[in-house]
Amino acid sequence: MNRILALPRKALTLLAVAALACSSAVAAFPDKPIRVVIGFPAGGPLDQHARLLTERLQAVLGQPIVIDYKSGAGGTVGAQDVMKAAPDGYTLMLANTGVMVINPALYSKLPYSTLKDFTPIARTAMQPLALLVNPKLPVNNLQEFIAYTKARPGQVNYGSAGNGGISHLVPEMFKNATGLFMVHIPYRGSAPAFTDLMAGQVQFMGESIPQAANYHKQGKVRALAVTSKERNPALPDIPTVIESGIKGFEVVGFYGFLAPAGLPKDVTAKLSDAFKQVMSNPDIRNRMVTQGADPAFMGSEEFTQFLAAEMPRWARAVKASGAKMD
Repeated sequence: MNRILALPRKALTLLAVAALACSSAVAAFPDKPIRVVIGFPAGGPLDQHARLLTERLQAVLGQPIVIDYKSGAGGTVGAQDVMKAAPDGYTLMLANTGVMVINPALYSKLPYSTLKDFTPIARTAMQPLALLVNPKLPVNNLQEFIAYTKARPGQVNYGSAGNGGISHLVPEMFKNATGLFMVHIPYRGSAPAFTDLMAGQVQFMGESIPQAANYHKQGKVRALAVTSKERNPALPDIPTVIESGIKGFEVVGFYGFLAPAGLPKDVTAKLSDAFKQVMSNPDIRNRMVTQGADPAFMGSEEFTQFLAAEMPRWARAVKASGAKMD
């Protein structure tokens, strides 16, 4: 005999009322504006990505989406804000590779744990990098650059947007894969790094698309390869690193939305499905590509597994680079 049938009628009534209340709460979600926190200043790539998606997301969920900038410490200020918020679905975070999988290896006293303090909702994009050189360098492809650099150990400099960021670690991964000896020159942001690359103060750089593609098309830098598994639509004539002879070299950043830990599963599923609907829109996907990001949706469970797999990979890159932040 089923045990629940043996319960008193009053108990059964209470259970039914509780189940109905829970169902109604989820059905009503959301019934007020949702806040999306970005741990970086307005105007950057994450902001562009958020604005592109939230316009459509508002229509799917039927509520306004408010973008809240909490910049500082490589995105950790924003992550802390979300971590401390109520797990009710009304506070989300748009984060990238740096915030979620690089910072845990980079900062010795990080105030959050990626897998313990957040509920992954949806991965929305992957963002490959382009490997770039100063156009005056006498190389036309990646193999020529490798040969050129091997003949000049320690004489080739590469710039980055700062210690421990993706533009620092991807060239470090490339160095390890090819056995090259290049000198790292960190800058405070990608703009001054690009300036010195174009001026020849540094000879090599790994930077995200589309800025890299824009400078390449203007002839200010030369793109040798892209770090994704397949060629990028913004640079269709530029081969991948794998095509260029470095087997298995696929390194891309990602964008994804997360909520505080403890988010109810039904709310998680509703939000994840909303992002899936947004990402299925052809116009959204096309506009995302023009921003230099590849549409790459993952639901909550898949995104969780993806983060767990990415963390040790980037931890090894951080350790090899010697980068540390306190």
